[in-house]
Amino acid sequence: MKKVMCFGTFDLLHLGHLNYFQQAKKYGNYLIVVIARDQTKKDQHKETIFTEQERLELVRNLKMVDEAVLGYHENHFRIIQEKKPDVICLGYDQKMDEAQLEKKLAFLGLCPSIKRLKPYNTNKNKSAYLKSLVLERD
Repeated sequence: MKKVMCFGTFDLLHLGHLNYFQQAKKYGNYLIVVIARDQTKKDQHKETIFTEQERLELVRNLKMVDEAVLGYHENHFRIIQEKKPDVICLGYDQKMDEAQLEKKLAFLGLCPSIKRLKPYNTNKNKSAYLKSLVLERD
């Protein structure tokens, strides 16, 4: 079994997220999706519409997702250490340097391959854009 892991907030689930999961799933046969914690988003000064439990439930119920879990607020690498993925997929807009990530994972004794995935439709299917439309209507 080849495990693939991807990460995100997944607030207002949309086609861009589904495309991200589809791309990630091509790198293995077991897809683990890690959902960002509410406290992590608060620390980043980012507002979510759905709670972490609601976002987890939405992602957990997607057919292409084999496992959905909450990340750890205090240690973002802990879930990687627990699940030991073979591949880590990063979204095109995630601000994580692949070389830095590889180095940190190697320090922890992990060596998954890291893939940067392609955008789907950055204008129409971008969470920040969709969220602004929703909040604008309130």
